[in-house]
Parts: sequence; C-alpha cells; structure tokens
Amino acid sequence: MTISSTAESAAQQSATNAAAQLAPIFVREWKARTSAADNAWAKIIWAPELGLFVTVSLTGTGNRVMTSPDGINWTARTSAADNDWEAVAWSPALGLLVAVAETGTGNRVMTSPDGINWTIRTSAADNNWLSVAWSPELAIFAAVSSTGTGNRVMTSPDGINWTSRSSAADNGWAEVIWAAELGLFVAVSFTGSGNRVMTSPHGINWTSRASASDNNWSEVVWAPEIGLLVAVSGTGTGNRVMTSPDGLNWTSRQTPADNEWFSVEWSPGLGLLASVARTGTGKRVMTSPDGINWTLRVTETDNEWFSVAWAPELSLFAAVALSGTGNRVMTSL
Repeated sequence: MTISSTAESAAQQSATNAAAQLAPIFVREWKARTSAADNAWAKIIWAPELGLFVTVSLTGTGNRVMTSPDGINWTARTSAADNDWEAVAWSPALGLLVAVAETGTGNRVMTSPDGINWTIRTSAADNNWLSVAWSPELAIFAAVSSTGTGNRVMTSPDGINWTSRSSAADNGWAEVIWAAELGLFVAVSFTGSGNRVMTSPHGINWTSRASASDNNWSEVVWAPEIGLLVAVSGTGTGNRVMTSPDGLNWTSRQTPADNEWFSVEWSPGLGLLASVARTGTGKRVMTSPDGINWTLRVTETDNEWFSVAWAPELSLFAAVALSGTGNRVMTSL
C-alpha cells in the first residue's frame, strides 16, 4: 500500500468515526411539538412523494388523521369513520395511503391519495387490524390482526379489495413489515409460546418462527444498511430488543431500561435506530447504531410515545403519543 493510499484510508476512517460520533447529536434530545388534537395517536409514517408525515388515531370525533410537512406544524384531517385506526402505510406505486382499524363493521380500512381526503373500504374480516405494510416488489399490501381464527392476515393489490389469509398461528400480531433485501414479510406478536414471529415471501402462506423470548413484541423494523431486523417489546427484564439477520433466527439484546418500548425506526442517513416508549422518566427514547448497543435519550415530556418515523428529506425523527396535553408530537433535534 502506498503512502497516499494509506493516508486516504486513514482519512476515510477518520470521517467514518467522526460521522459515528456526530450522528447521536441529532437525537440526543427530543422536543415536544403542538399536536392538532389530543387524540390517541397510534401510528406515524413519512410519505416522501407527498412530503408529509401522516398519523392516525384511536380516538377523536371526525378528526382521527393529522398531517404535517415538517413534523412541527400539524393539521387535523377528517377521517372516513371514527374507527380505532391503528396503522397506516404508503404505496408510492399506487399513490395511496392505506389505514387499518381494530373497530368498525365491515369498514376497517380507509384509503387516501393525499392524506387529506379519505374513503372507507371493506375489510376482509372484522378482526382487530393492528398493522399494514406495502411491498413494492410484490405490489401488495399485507395487514395483520390480534384477533380472528386462522385468518389474522389480509392482503390487497390495491388497498380497496382485500382477501383473508391464513396466519401461521392465532397470536396477537402487532406489526408487519416488508424487508425487501430478504424478500420477506415479517410479523411480530405480543402473544404466543416461542413463536412470536412469522414470515412470508408473498403475504399468502406464513411460517411460524422461534422468537428470542416470549416478550410482548410491539414493532419490528428492517435496517438494510446493517443487515438486521430489530424488534422492540413492552415487557421483559433487560432484554426488550431482539435482532435477526434473516427473520428466522433471533437473538435477545440488552436494553438500557425496562421501559415499555412500542416503536422502532431506522435512519439510513444517521446510521441510527430510534425507539420510543410509553413509560420511563425523562428518557423515553433509546438509540442504537447497530441494534445491539443502546443509549437512553432525554425526552422533554413523559407522554405515552407510541410510534416513531424517519423523514430522510427533513433529516428528522417524529414521534406521536397516546397521551399529553397539546403536545402529542415530538421531534428529534
């Protein structure tokens, strides 16, 4: 190796180290923001093509959606029905937002092209739908439920027409995601005995997987840059995270506090995972560069933080809460 290449390599390593040290600065503290309504906000996503954060709620009268272009200024939107909306997903290919609910009669789905105007849709079953995900590669939505007999999954090619699918087990499925590089839907559960994960390559046939522990797994995220699935839990003793490189084999990880961790998100730009919790004193966020080593972060308010999303275009995390007075949103600094 030449002197110049050695120097170049050293410079690159120095830059990498500097970036690693700098990344946590942006998420060391979190600031409360004014929410459009004191609803129980359950899920937040970023829809890049719309340039909007979109969140849906379990409570409220005609206003169970709110949107924001920056995570700071929020506007209440009219929901298609006052169902308990649990989750929302965005399909860039369809130009469509799809939300699912745990209440309602035959109408536990709603769709929107813009986050503002919403239309009610017929769900495949009146199960308690808790999560929905879009697969660009398969051009299909998949939703999972905490109730139902053998049918705790439903799929749709368009967000409008839904088909019941057989779940691997009648567990309380809390979250489903699509991991493109793995070619898998991955779902995690808050009930079950040793089988609180299930996977599917197409959303139709599902296979049970052994979870690292029988914690109440609430959310999972795929971080392709580190080749890892990361799930968080509201229960467990020092082990409220589990990771997997493939969705099949899971390993327990140590957490810095036994808070009720309910959501986790990956930022490729920062090379950082962020998780938010419903409980804890002054530190209801934890971050990690690798899914293994976690650090607590200061939160301005001890609201019941329930969901977190990353907006690459804004270089910003935003989280929403079930509780709080006028401040049910927070953003990373």
